[in-house]
Amino acid sequence: MTPMTAGRQPRAGGARPTAGRAMAGRLSWGLADQAASSLSNFAVGIYVACSLGLAAFGAFSLAWVTYGVVLSVSRGLATDPLVVRFSGVPEASWRGAVARSSGTALGVGAVIGAVCMVAGPALGGRVGPAFGCLGVMLPGLLLQDAWRYAFFAAGSGRKAFVNDLVWGVALVPAMVVAARVGSVAAFVLAWGGSAAVAAGYGCLQSGIRPQPAGARRWLREHRDLGYRYLAENTCVSGAGQLRAYGLGAIVGVSAVGVIRGAELLLGPFLAVLMGLSLVTVAEAARVLRRAPHRLGAFCLLLGGGQAVAALLWGATLLLVPDRLGELVLGDVWGSASGLIVPATLGVAGAGLGTGAAAGLRALGAARRSLRSQLFASTCYAGGGLGGAALAGTAGSAWGVAAATACGSAVWWLQLRSALRGRRRDPSDTP
Repeated sequence: MTPMTAGRQPRAGGARPTAGRAMAGRLSWGLADQAASSLSNFAVGIYVACSLGLAAFGAFSLAWVTYGVVLSVSRGLATDPLVVRFSGVPEASWRGAVARSSGTALGVGAVIGAVCMVAGPALGGRVGPAFGCLGVMLPGLLLQDAWRYAFFAAGSGRKAFVNDLVWGVALVPAMVVAARVGSVAAFVLAWGGSAAVAAGYGCLQSGIRPQPAGARRWLREHRDLGYRYLAENTCVSGAGQLRAYGLGAIVGVSAVGVIRGAELLLGPFLAVLMGLSLVTVAEAARVLRRAPHRLGAFCLLLGGGQAVAALLWGATLLLVPDRLGELVLGDVWGSASGLIVPATLGVAGAGLGTGAAAGLRALGAARRSLRSQLFASTCYAGGGLGGAALAGTAGSAWGVAAATACGSAVWWLQLRSALRGRRRDPSDTP
């Protein structure tokens, strides 16, 4: 991700405060936007868990995990290249790029959505209708996400925040109607339909109409970035989906709901973590340009701070009384609360690794970044499934906690090697 700064150098006496205020402003909009997005998702998960019960919530969670994989595909091909190459560019250039990028996101949603609609009837049970409805909703879900990244590329984080607020407001009546119907499919339609409302509002905010016909040109022009980001992104989400499907096959669909419930308990912290991820690569790149020798310390502070925050949040969750937990998660609380410790350790390990990941992307170390992601994702899937085979749901949670620690170690080893290589040859691009 290439950060954009003005060519004029600030005065020496005001450089540090000005840079600090600018960084705080960028971080604040990233946090506000992700808070609106993640907290609405958190509310959806809580509401569905309380309304449907454990088994049905597991089916909803499988659709949710599948959406995460498709979202990673869309971001890798459409919005990640947009943010890298069209942040801070002239408006005319940005508008043309956004039209093709958002059209690509729509195309991804239409193609994979059609696959989901075909697969739904074949799956049957509670899962089948959920997948069929997800297929219908995918274009709107992906377009809404595309607007968020387009606005951040333009430096208009406020618009991304407002768009997520619109989604949250639209969710309220949609969820009430879905609760009256009382089916997994109804909740998927309510969740995706409210996202489509926000996606339509994004067109009004930007004044841009997505161009699906421009998707082929977009993919061709940015294939050097798009396919690498696609590989990295799908490694993460694909490992999560493989774990969820495998856990459902080994232990049962209810186990997927238990794991999802434990993740929901960490939802507010994950909102902060994901909000920071919108801007951390750009900030690491700014540090690299201003003071290259401080990049390692910056990444350590970033990753270490996130890990400590995760541990503190997990410790707080352990103090939650059962009565309050049951009020929030219903029947899911009893099983999910037993996974707080391994789930917290897993998130802490992942948070520590994100500091090194931001440094590798800022350095442009594409091969090292992809290598680290492949290893971490393999560990995640292997730990989750191996643990499930040995000790059921709890074993899967502890396996993932161990896997994230191993993955984080590899991220930091790769960053250290990249930094050493750059010190030997500052002009070298890994």
